Amino acid sequence: MDPRHPYEQISLFSAGILLAIWLIGVHALMLARPTQVQGYLKKFPRDPIAGQIILALGMAWFWLLVAPDGLGKLSALQMDLGEFNKAKPLLRLLVPAAVIAVAMSVRDFLAVRALGLFGLIVAAPLLEAAFLKDPATRLLIPIFTYAMLTASLYMVGMPYLFRDAVTWVSATRTRWNACALAGLAYGIATLVCAILFWRGY
Repeated sequence: MDPRHPYEQISLFSAGILLAIWLIGVHALMLARPTQVQGYLKKFPRDPIAGQIILALGMAWFWLLVAPDGLGKLSALQMDLGEFNKAKPLLRLLVPAAVIAVAMSVRDFLAVRALGLFGLIVAAPLLEAAFLKDPATRLLIPIFTYAMLTASLYMVGMPYLFRDAVTWVSATRTRWNACALAGLAYGIATLVCAILFWRGY
């Protein structure tokens, strides 16, 4: 049995392919269906159902990181928190309670805050996949991940900036297309590097 944490078993190639598919898919959709995507993004910050679903997924993922031993596959993602290991039993109780309390009491921008939380959790496996790997092009993943981390922190603490960013990007067709093409190009570059340089890493 591999003693490494599941995050450490993610290959650079796999992470690159998945990230590239996501980037290409999202930004291609922005180009193909600009009106529909803009309409959804403008409604998203105050969509309670989307907020509750994303929050539940994020909190469930976090709970798995502090899950107790002996739960089989549910314990597979358990992480060593160092000095905070003693807080795990408390976190196992607080996380479900927090999900319920936040979903019931936080109405404004819940979806944006939840998306920010999810972004913070997703960052760890992406960074682990690129950690100390040889190809210099691997930096495409950390660069994207740190940009996502920064945006996620703002979404959690200042969620109204998401609304402002959507308003700014969608103000003109040229601006919208430029942002979509930039994301699409980054996704294509990631896909090309994964296929050409990241196999075996």
